Amino acid sequence: MNIRKNDEVVVITGDDQGKRGKVHRAFPKENRLLVEGVNMVKRHMKPRANIRQAGIIEREAPIDISNVMLICTKCSKPTRVGFRVLEDKSRVRVCKKCHEVID
Repeated sequence: MNIRKNDEVVVITGDDQGKRGKVHRAFPKENRLLVEGVNMVKRHMKPRANIRQAGIIEREAPIDISNVMLICTKCSKPTRVGFRVLEDKSRVRVCKKCHEVID
């Protein structure tokens, strides 16, 4: 999986196209991400002891990883992700546009 927690991404398809957000959580087995402020759904919650708010609650739902692109921290553009092995045998992510190390 090329995108990790705390990465900034932009949505490239769907209803939220063009929105930017930070990845809160990644689900590698399902190839999905939970992105801040993207793919908002409404949930009807019953009042319970451990739930502080009842009624209709709006929250994020997971979005498929193919519908987002990583934003490079150096050039601030949406980019594909490549990998490079450094001299110390560590594998790092690389921006395909500016060829800078993302990690």
